[in-house]
Amino acid sequence: MTDLSFPSAAAAIARPAVHLPRSEDFLLWPPCLQAYGYRIVDQLFATRSVARGPATRELERGPEARVQYESDGVQRGLPEFMDRNNVAGLLAMREGRVVLERYGLGLQPHDRWSTMSTIKSVTSLLVGAAVQDGAIHSIDDPVTRYLPAMQGCAYDQVTVRHLMTMSSGMEWTEDYTDKQSDVNRYSKSLADKVPGGVLALLRACRRLHAPGAVWHYNTGDTYLLGALLSAATGMTLADYLSQKIWQPYGMEFDAFYTLESENGQEIGGSRAGMTLRDLGRVGQFVLDDGVIGGKRVLPEGWIDQAGAVAHAVPEAFHSASRQALGLTAYGYSWWLRDDGAMMAMGHSGQRIYIDRRHALVVVQLAAYPEPRYASANEPDRDAELNSVIAAIRDAA
Repeated sequence: MTDLSFPSAAAAIARPAVHLPRSEDFLLWPPCLQAYGYRIVDQLFATRSVARGPATRELERGPEARVQYESDGVQRGLPEFMDRNNVAGLLAMREGRVVLERYGLGLQPHDRWSTMSTIKSVTSLLVGAAVQDGAIHSIDDPVTRYLPAMQGCAYDQVTVRHLMTMSSGMEWTEDYTDKQSDVNRYSKSLADKVPGGVLALLRACRRLHAPGAVWHYNTGDTYLLGALLSAATGMTLADYLSQKIWQPYGMEFDAFYTLESENGQEIGGSRAGMTLRDLGRVGQFVLDDGVIGGKRVLPEGWIDQAGAVAHAVPEAFHSASRQALGLTAYGYSWWLRDDGAMMAMGHSGQRIYIDRRHALVVVQLAAYPEPRYASANEPDRDAELNSVIAAIRDAA
């Protein structure tokens, strides 16, 4: 019989330890892990800080918007909206003033929540900055002008514009429920921190359509866009965002980009970390037409171009959430509505709504359940968000 009274000399001493969710299952977590894991992305992946500047742009505050909306024939308010839809943060700014700021699921104002794919829209703003700086000569330049490593593969004839507008023509499966899909193989490469792993995956992609001919959502395209920006500017993506927007605009907290490997390339298209109020400031930067303190950071007319229809969204991509939010087209990495509003959309409920006609920004951070954990009693979350946005827009 083995004596279990004392550990052997080779046994490890029991110490307190923190268990972290499996990073390779980032897109498959149950709701309890989402609410925790989305706040600690920098503990699960390699990251690089986006440094804030010495001065913070204080947000002016206006009268609080009183929000009531109808769902399933019932009048509801913000407390119900937050609880029913797993909302971690909700911020609304009208004409540069905060009219609503709410936190849930334990999120604090200083916590950096996962941006998911809303960072695609932020990365595309940096393309405009690089054009303004002359680092990118034209968005119709081929990718290979800045990334010679992509010569000799299917990306050979793809341009910067094609990457921004999701029209590279590549074969790519963006299925978050399939662990063998391209997006989950990309995600596993990030979790394993494989140097050059994502670029190798993209070099192996096959071309299905001529570049520019067909719109097809592809997170890999925005990774390549970020790598191209780094090559064109000679700076890390994090440092360029810090230099062009984060510091001069007076962001309140450091942000971060996730990296493909330790000290590697930033992921331009997913899982960065930013606070609720700083995402509101990003929206206000767009409303300010890319001008900071009288200095133009983005080319004149860039926001108009970014919000113009590059491609209609095909019927196959008209998911319930996109229909609920009225999203019908795509611009420079921004989703577009028929009423002229722009949206940055991220997995599991991350949303940035910008209505330039009404000088309105609404940011939502959330933890929508993954499909396999969704119950039969789920509310129509984006329909409720759309109703809340309308109530804020129409409030006196």
